[in-house]
Amino acid sequence: MGLTVDLQKEVKGFTLDVSWRAEDGITVLFGYSGSGKSMTLQMIAGLMRPDSGSIRLNGGVLFDGSHGVDIPPQRRPLGYVFQDLALFPHMTVRENILYGAGRLCRDERRVRAEELIRLFRLGGIEGSLPSEISGGQRQRVALARALIRRPEALLLDEPFSALDNPIRVEMRRLLSRIREDFGIPIVLVTHDIIEACTLADRIVVYAGGRVRQAGPPGEVLGNPAGPDVEMLVSAAGTAGLQLPAGLHMN
Repeated sequence: MGLTVDLQKEVKGFTLDVSWRAEDGITVLFGYSGSGKSMTLQMIAGLMRPDSGSIRLNGGVLFDGSHGVDIPPQRRPLGYVFQDLALFPHMTVRENILYGAGRLCRDERRVRAEELIRLFRLGGIEGSLPSEISGGQRQRVALARALIRRPEALLLDEPFSALDNPIRVEMRRLLSRIREDFGIPIVLVTHDIIEACTLADRIVVYAGGRVRQAGPPGEVLGNPAGPDVEMLVSAAGTAGLQLPAGLHMN
């Protein structure tokens, strides 16, 4: 079970060739901008077609280039939060959340929306427009919309990058709660080392369209697999992060 990715794609001279697996919990795709992290997420979601490879989720096949399988985005059991959130400015908080429900029946849509409004502390602003609420509240609306269909995996493309640090800390706590409450693979794209190390159960380090190392944060930080990962370790040291007992930065 879980999410298994094996993808190849060439775009304007850039070649992506990555393989990794995400179990329940938070898997962080970490690396510099342009290393292929967001491209990977778009292919998992069905927004970009790989040249070859496969995507499997909980035993089902979302994409298999060798067998001509390519499930449309709307039929993939995934939640997706874009970097810019993509909330509809003319819709209220409740309407934005309900939009993510797809073809669920009316009663089920209503019940799930109310559950998420309570879970994400959005009570009292259900009738507000995105422009009338705070950045943290907009983040919670986007997460609620992505989760209303109870997806089998959640994809997050740098959703906290535009937030002030206190709100980022709040969102990290919320994401940890989602991990506990929903029990699904969560794939988070970030280039923030603190975010990666404080949230991840597993880090997948990207560089130049390849996976350079994958493993628990302490393992990646304590035993970097090459110069690309060494740069991550250096950033961690600058940030003053503490490794698990027995691990030391090289």
